[in-house]
Amino acid sequence: MVKILAVTNQKGGVGKTTSCVNLAASLAATKRRVLMVDLDPQGNATMGAGVDKHGLERSVYDVLTGRVDTQEAITSETSGGFDLLPANGDLTAAEVELIPVKRKEFRLKQALNLVQDNYDYILIDSPPSLNMLTVNALVAATGVIIPMQCEYYALEGISALMGTVEKIRAALNPSLQVEGILRTMYDPRNGLTRDVSTQLLDYFGDKVYRTVIPRNVRLAEAPSHGLPALLYDKNSRGAVSYLALAGELNRRCAQSPNALAS
Repeated sequence: MVKILAVTNQKGGVGKTTSCVNLAASLAATKRRVLMVDLDPQGNATMGAGVDKHGLERSVYDVLTGRVDTQEAITSETSGGFDLLPANGDLTAAEVELIPVKRKEFRLKQALNLVQDNYDYILIDSPPSLNMLTVNALVAATGVIIPMQCEYYALEGISALMGTVEKIRAALNPSLQVEGILRTMYDPRNGLTRDVSTQLLDYFGDKVYRTVIPRNVRLAEAPSHGLPALLYDKNSRGAVSYLALAGELNRRCAQSPNALAS
């Protein structure tokens, strides 16, 4: 059974897109069938996957607005071995165009229903704000992965996000749950980092992934080459960490009632 995971945080600069691209590549490296959906008009996940957002003939915008079928917009021409439903600046117009549409919150869910049987994982890179695109991601998802830095303001942000998840679950997607909290840009030498990490573990327990993503220059460099860290420098701490996260996610799924086929 497919896992549809929205990688989201209403706070920007937490490593959301980096996590989505690198987790997709790492899951693909473990022989899982992966689709990454870029739902951010900035198109950074698309570029990070080695696809030129400026040269797209079809994108997730065309899918959400009903111009093309989902499969027509998916490309396999990525650097990371996963399929991609790409995005670019055209996506900013989708919110306006969807205003008069009935059940507009379900457009992405309906689109993914057509292709989800082809995949083990679908990862959705959400915008760093609460808008109709983010709502579509949360309605389509079975779980939410929350990347966050271990700093004071991040704790406030995660509280707001938890509230959003609860509202979506109550009104639009009863099966939605927090899949896991991912600590990014982690520096164990920083006292505040350790303190916030301890608070997260105390409060959220097993929802916090054991894997932490360190601050890593190679992770920061890889997107400019259109590559996930695994292909840019497979021995870098960043690449190794995302491979470990993929392994942890696979193990969790194997232990759940709706386990992925291996």
